[in-house]
Amino acid sequence: MTTRRPPQLRRSFLFVPGADRAAHTAARTSSADVIIQELEDFTPPARRPEARALAVDLFDAWRRAGAIAAVRINPLESDDGPADLAAIMRGRPDIVLMPKIVSPEQVVALDRAIGGHERALGLRPGSTEVVPNVETAAGLVRTAAIVAASPRVTGCLVASEDMAADLGAERSRDGIELAYVRARFLVECTAAGVPAIDCPYTFSDVAGLEADTRYARRLGYKAKSCVKAGHASVVNRVLTPSADEVAQARRLVAAFATAREAGQDRVELDGALVEVPIYRNAERLIARATALAAIDNTEAS
Repeated sequence: MTTRRPPQLRRSFLFVPGADRAAHTAARTSSADVIIQELEDFTPPARRPEARALAVDLFDAWRRAGAIAAVRINPLESDDGPADLAAIMRGRPDIVLMPKIVSPEQVVALDRAIGGHERALGLRPGSTEVVPNVETAAGLVRTAAIVAASPRVTGCLVASEDMAADLGAERSRDGIELAYVRARFLVECTAAGVPAIDCPYTFSDVAGLEADTRYARRLGYKAKSCVKAGHASVVNRVLTPSADEVAQARRLVAAFATAREAGQDRVELDGALVEVPIYRNAERLIARATALAAIDNTEAS
């Protein structure tokens, strides 16, 4: 790829253990839009130097496969965070994610640290994106300020396991314990104009993943994270409008346009009243499907 997939067209964010070479290979053929070398919880502290040494070649390989190359470092306040950042910046990551963000000041500090490495390495200023990870109640209630803290922020991701643990909630496959978190997080990000990335489904079954992703889509999410290579293609499929959905949207748009030409304010279609907001939503679905098809075809060629 010569250009990055735009933030609003990134559907799947796949986390991969930082030092697991087999997982790195599987990720390359997963069809994930964004692949993330995970240096925090998925990489034991003793193996973090090994993982950092892999970053340069790893990012290049993932970009050649058509994915956006990303990495999640440890918090800068930790012993490992600064060392993570210094090592991985030599690989020119497209995105740097950082966990446990609870304040905008953490994002500002990450922005400045990345800027220092960009200057030292001769990289284009501002070329490295930032995606904060909101994993606690304290972070959730400050989401708007967090995503507004730096122009590098091109998305924000909400956690599942850490969030549930922080809330003292019982984790379940249906995810009901995170329903409010996911809805509020989406509202906060949408109001701030930043793509919201849904929490990962951390169980192995594909049926549960598909149901969870469809639930996220109904809320309004256009992106979702995952932790298994085999899950990325399912996330992509669910978050891409199908041919039948596009055909129905075109039918709705045509019916509404005809009604408007006849001086009507709405139209009934299949027993439902189609008003302006529904018409505009159908137009957005068509536009998204067209944009996704164009970029997917470009990457495949």
